[in-house]
Amino acid sequence: MNDSSSEQINFNELKFSREKGFFDTSLSIRYAIGVLFTVSLFLILHFREIHVEILEPNSIAPAYVVSQIDFDFHDEEATIILKQEAVRDVGKIYQIDDKEIRQQHVEFEHFLVDNPDWRKEVNNAAFEHVYEAIDRVQKILIDVRFTDPRTLQKLREAGIPSPNYLIYSPTGVSESVILPPYLWQSMEALIDSDEGTSKDTLNYIFSWFQSKLWRIQEDISAQSLLSRKLKSRVPDKYTHVRAGSRIIDQNDRITTRQVAMLQTMQKALREKSNLWHPATAIGSLLMALIFAGLCISFFRSNYPQVMASNRKLMLLVTIVILVFCIAKFTEILLLVPKSNLISSVHYPLFVPLAAILVCSLLNPSVATFVSGFLTLILTISLVFEKQGFMVANLIASLVAVLSTRTLKQRKEVFVVSAKAWLCCLLTIISLNFYQSSYWGVSLAADIFSITVSMLLTSILVVGLLPLFESAFKAMTDVSLMEYMDPNSKLLRRLSIEAPGTYQHSIVVGNLAESAAIKIGANGLFCRVATLYHDIGKIVTPQYFTENQQNGVNVHQLLTPMESAKAIIAHVAEGEILARKAGLPEQFIDIIREHHGTTLTYYFYRKEVDRQGGDKTLVDEKDFRYAGPKPRSKESAIIMISDSLEAASRSLDEINEASLTEFATHLIRAKEEDGQFDNCLLTFEELTLVKETLVKTLVAYSHSRVKYPHHQLKNQDNDRHEG
Repeated sequence: MNDSSSEQINFNELKFSREKGFFDTSLSIRYAIGVLFTVSLFLILHFREIHVEILEPNSIAPAYVVSQIDFDFHDEEATIILKQEAVRDVGKIYQIDDKEIRQQHVEFEHFLVDNPDWRKEVNNAAFEHVYEAIDRVQKILIDVRFTDPRTLQKLREAGIPSPNYLIYSPTGVSESVILPPYLWQSMEALIDSDEGTSKDTLNYIFSWFQSKLWRIQEDISAQSLLSRKLKSRVPDKYTHVRAGSRIIDQNDRITTRQVAMLQTMQKALREKSNLWHPATAIGSLLMALIFAGLCISFFRSNYPQVMASNRKLMLLVTIVILVFCIAKFTEILLLVPKSNLISSVHYPLFVPLAAILVCSLLNPSVATFVSGFLTLILTISLVFEKQGFMVANLIASLVAVLSTRTLKQRKEVFVVSAKAWLCCLLTIISLNFYQSSYWGVSLAADIFSITVSMLLTSILVVGLLPLFESAFKAMTDVSLMEYMDPNSKLLRRLSIEAPGTYQHSIVVGNLAESAAIKIGANGLFCRVATLYHDIGKIVTPQYFTENQQNGVNVHQLLTPMESAKAIIAHVAEGEILARKAGLPEQFIDIIREHHGTTLTYYFYRKEVDRQGGDKTLVDEKDFRYAGPKPRSKESAIIMISDSLEAASRSLDEINEASLTEFATHLIRAKEEDGQFDNCLLTFEELTLVKETLVKTLVAYSHSRVKYPHHQLKNQDNDRHEG
């Protein structure tokens, strides 16, 4: 017998068929799977989202916020102060009331009409020329502006045309005033002398207007224009923030300035990441290669069976990529600016999905490694709060692995998820207490998010598990339980057409299960596979003793060679029936291996006796099963259980001593025949198997108390007589 390493013993090969096709053994496919895994790692590590939680103004900061990078942010408050400084020395700008100008214009026209002596003052100027001059003076009065020297300088600095601006600051604007003579002189100088108006005419008009009272008012639009121009010339103020500087203190009331700092830091982080820069891509690729190399080294050292099977590698990579896609899609969905859900969902659970799938389809040890690996990768690459996200996913996935070991029905997935949820709930509460958050909206949001996560995980596992079982031809305890259904087509045929064989299979299954559990093998597989190990007897049930009735033995009509061929044929016929029914390849292995290459000794001896006891005249191969020999512990246990249960019926007395002696002889004979050469059973395990089978068989065949026969007729008479 082979004494394999502990790694091989611990790995459950029964989940996958031993038969390997081109896909399983192709080296090019193996390289393609490795490339696919590395590319998926590169994508999840490289295309990282940059997120800085932007707090609402006037809200209370739940924790300290520290700058993650050097950056210069637009300091709006400082800029406003500088702009206010720029307009602080700006004075007021005044203008003459338009209504006042028009009213004086009308009065002057009336004056000209009522007093013809004005012609003497203007050297008999034409009436039309005087009217044109009045219009020009009116335009000057409307356009002229008054201000102080400093404001006039600001106007020129701002680039605002100022030829019509005159230096004058009225003491008030509540009452009408007489403008100083120098202002009239300045306004007269503003009129172009080339337009044909005589100087005398202008002097006369201005002298008339000079004596009038004028209402002065502020020119708000001119003041606003100047203010805007001056402010626009002030450059935006940028304040430098060093990495590590504290931006917000815990329990601070958030200001707009702090919000601007957070937004600028987020933008700076995105610019720094620069995903399309060659150096960034090379860094992400190197990181992906490092992680891929570590995974390959780990599986080569600890799980060589996984590395040797492309199907198992592809299954693992598919589950990992599925989790990557779900996690990335969720992150993008939560980062939608309008939703702002990312600020509420801190610890979404992605890893338990992979933990349950890998634990069910492969084994708990691989699931534990995958859980840790995925937690690390997702913590690095996603924007969620690092510490809590890592702890929550790791604890939930480990609890899921521990709970999935006993998973027998698909509905139990919800129980596994509930256990993981409960442990994760305690973790979330402890994290909030640790951060002094206590009870609040944030804790309620976290509890809601993990509840939704685990509920979706349960639904996905229930939906995906059958797909993975079918696509990768994997067999789980859940699918094994489904094959135990006595209403399945093959088992119903077996129970009806070969009832003795069916009962024999049930007993052998129970024997094999108890022995397998004793040595740590897969007892459930032994029990279920044994139900189908003799289905080939359906074809010719009358050839087998357990199905023969009324003492009729068909072998009395056949030669030993014919009888041996009829008995041996049930293995090949069982394989054909199993393949037609779509039974797992592992069941077919049991059908082929449960007799190994053993000899049908009874018919072999009969044939030797027919040949006068000369063994050379009988070819032993004609009386041996085709095999192969058992290649797993479970297959060897089923072989021993099958032989012992069938042979024990021939014993005159069944007790522990006789069964022990008989089992020892039977196992030694098979061992000497080399039937256990290819399985993993050790001598110690064989002893435990023998002891367990003997005790179980004794329990099955315990004697019953013999009750006296009821004399129903006499009892009836006695009853009538009474």
